[in-house]
Amino acid sequence: RAVLIAGPGAAASCAADLLGTLAGVGCPVTRLAPTGVAPAAGALRWELPGWAGPVDLLLIATPDGSEPSLSLLVDQAYRRGCTVAAVAPAGSPLTDAVDGAHGLFVPMATAPYEPEEPTAASAPGVLWALLTPLLALLDRTGLVTAPPDALHKVADRLDHIAERCGPAIATYSNPAKTLATELAEALPLIWTEGPSAGPAGRRFAAALAELAGRPALVAELPEALAAHNVLLSGALAAGADPEDFFRDRVEETPVMHARVVLLRDRPAGGLSAAPAARDLALSHDTAISELEPDDGGDLETLAELIAITDFAAVYLALASGA
Repeated sequence: RAVLIAGPGAAASCAADLLGTLAGVGCPVTRLAPTGVAPAAGALRWELPGWAGPVDLLLIATPDGSEPSLSLLVDQAYRRGCTVAAVAPAGSPLTDAVDGAHGLFVPMATAPYEPEEPTAASAPGVLWALLTPLLALLDRTGLVTAPPDALHKVADRLDHIAERCGPAIATYSNPAKTLATELAEALPLIWTEGPSAGPAGRRFAAALAELAGRPALVAELPEALAAHNVLLSGALAAGADPEDFFRDRVEETPVMHARVVLLRDRPAGGLSAAPAARDLALSHDTAISELEPDDGGDLETLAELIAITDFAAVYLALASGA
């Protein structure tokens, strides 16, 4: 009947968002947001909704695995009759709780050079280490389409993006460095279009905040045109800067202006609001950056948009010393 996803941090939130998008209308996918007095493993609390029962699936995704409340959530799900599956570091306390509930525990993969328990919940590698097993599991249930060959194509696309966006690649031919440079002194207005672009845009905004300490606003087209129209007409628009060529700007505090970041996937029905988006931005003298993935399946295009924007967020974090 429903899939419930619990876990701390941006990676678990993004995984729930992506799985909900991929599942479509086939089954509701709901993230169980934690409560608590602090974002610490011992302080976070998760609760099942009152309607959860034997026809529901609880998925747990955590790069830590020591959260006491997640173990209690597993016990609660077992008493309610929910099926439980979890992805977490091997040997974490959550392992025993899932085994006790007769659930499925998948050890979280780590690269040879990474620590056994990653601490940065929004780090790019953490997302895929949590998301990939969940995709494989939900493919087996028929909720999403993610067969092994599709996951291999995602891995190949991520490798390709890593080659294009790596630190050794110069800015002029590196889309992630280019985007980071364009956003260096800007407030990003992330406009998304297409089924895969929405969660990628929300992931980018979260990564900018958590990794680089940068604010960003995200909205989907065509609603973004109305939601951000007044914003572009105000002091944040580039055209709001007084046109005085001879004014001495050395002693002035730099003014942050908006910059539109247009993330595009294949829009529904072939109709696109991108031309209207470009017209609105340019009419307010607002610069615009565009990212559109190469052809491929839904998972591949999603992976490309997430990978490029993740790299850009990391470059902005390095440049700002965040």
